[in-house]
Amino acid sequence: MKQLPRAFALLGCGLVLLSACTPPSPPVDSVYTLSGKVFAPGAGGVTPLSVQGMNWSAPHVGGQVLLTAQNLSAQSLSPAALSALSGVRTQSLPSAGLTVAYTPAGQTDAEFAATLAASGLAAQPNYRYQALSAPNDPGYPINAGISVGGALYDQDYLTRINAQGGWDKLEALGKTPVGALTAVLDTGVDTAHEDLAGRLLPGRDFCSSLVTDAQGNTNCSGEDSDPSDLTQGSEAGHGTSSAGLIGAATNNGKGIAALTWSGKTILPVKVFGASGANSGATTASLTAGVKYAVAQGAKVINMSLGLVGASTDPALSKAVADAAAADVLLIAAAGNTPNQGLYYPASDPNVMAIGALAKTDALACYSARPAAGQKGLDLVAPGGNAGSGTPNCYQSSEYDILTLATTAQGRYTLRAGTSEAAPQVSGAAALLRALRPDLKVKQIRGILTATAETVTGGRLLNVGAAVQAASAYGGGIVPVPFVPYSLRVDAFLGDALAGTATTTGKDAPPIQSVTYRIKNLVAGTYTLKATLTVDNVISSGEATVTISGGDAVRNIQTR
Repeated sequence: MKQLPRAFALLGCGLVLLSACTPPSPPVDSVYTLSGKVFAPGAGGVTPLSVQGMNWSAPHVGGQVLLTAQNLSAQSLSPAALSALSGVRTQSLPSAGLTVAYTPAGQTDAEFAATLAASGLAAQPNYRYQALSAPNDPGYPINAGISVGGALYDQDYLTRINAQGGWDKLEALGKTPVGALTAVLDTGVDTAHEDLAGRLLPGRDFCSSLVTDAQGNTNCSGEDSDPSDLTQGSEAGHGTSSAGLIGAATNNGKGIAALTWSGKTILPVKVFGASGANSGATTASLTAGVKYAVAQGAKVINMSLGLVGASTDPALSKAVADAAAADVLLIAAAGNTPNQGLYYPASDPNVMAIGALAKTDALACYSARPAAGQKGLDLVAPGGNAGSGTPNCYQSSEYDILTLATTAQGRYTLRAGTSEAAPQVSGAAALLRALRPDLKVKQIRGILTATAETVTGGRLLNVGAAVQAASAYGGGIVPVPFVPYSLRVDAFLGDALAGTATTTGKDAPPIQSVTYRIKNLVAGTYTLKATLTVDNVISSGEATVTISGGDAVRNIQTR
């Protein structure tokens, strides 16, 4: 496997891109993958109509309840039921075999339903349903995967940050997973990429080229309206990767899924230029980029870059402070060396510093740690394994982040670094800012950090919990009480155990389902046995599935 460079240093006052990883080249897998969801009891099926256990806080048609009874005549109802319905407006729904009873003034729907239930009538909310499907992009964890270097990879990091939980909660609110305007200050973006179609605003280039002056200093030169990604050097595709993690077109049947799904909300701001084998950004280009992003109305700015060895950069610090004062949330990668402190601008108090987790919940070996006197990491997110647990920390890994590459680079690749962790937080922040445009930067930061799960490496982003908290925000944040879960799915071919999937974690209740994935299965008919444990409550379920000629999906209901 190819070794990773530690950093891409610049001459003079330069900045460093905080990512680099070349894809591994494992052998092609000739067998099949089975994936799906294991549903908690009641989550995947129909429950009896009753008041007990009904979730009246869930989206439902207000001012009414549903009755299972269709015949409300005096001959068919008890005296208590007749009394409860006295003066109540009702409407029969013959096609559904139900009756709508309209809630009297002065009562809540739940109170009215309880009164009806006490009289012997089964009543429930008239729930509002949304199409809560998982994205159909091949890279999404339960789908087929994307081929990189001859093997299939998926976006397992989306599961770790509970992205699906955030999307589901948005859809339950009648919202789509769109984000607020987000600027990506980077090497540019491949504007022709198939997975960025319809997502990009025109943008700007503040570093058309690098020039070396008579003193040997390399500086950005020129400005134009073409924010296309760099086409040479290790940095090529870096900005496309960052933009894709935030806003690749999602549920379009192509490529990867992103935190934000649709709409022209990604603003590419190119602050890096190239000259021969060198590339870089400067204080001037980055400061101009921050100011431009603010002027264009950006609500979130992602900076997957940094300057090692400097505690501040006065010009950039002023632009960052002005942006924060203008209610813009700035997010930066923490740095890719573990013993040199947080890079700037991540170390700036007006910027959220994002560290990277490896394939476990510990910090990746390359992720920056705060030096003495520096602030701590604000959040962590998966950044790829990249040699963690091996003698060589800067080495590609099959557990790195599946993301976009430029079209010339093959469109999709694996990368690792804090550069890959930061856009996940930026994407989550964009979702919150679109959902609650009335909330200020301080409130959004508070939601993101208060709802994060405490793990070995720091506070792990939890998109579902953050969306839930933002939707209910009323002035104070109460941390979501996480509950632990574990899942085991065994696949039997006849009497032989052919494959097993196990996963553990914590999430905000209620936990409706957990995804599983079993690789390397041959064609045949399998019996699946699932055991799901949520907060020490065990449920189990079985299903059968036939695999023939391709990957398969099978959900399992537990009881």
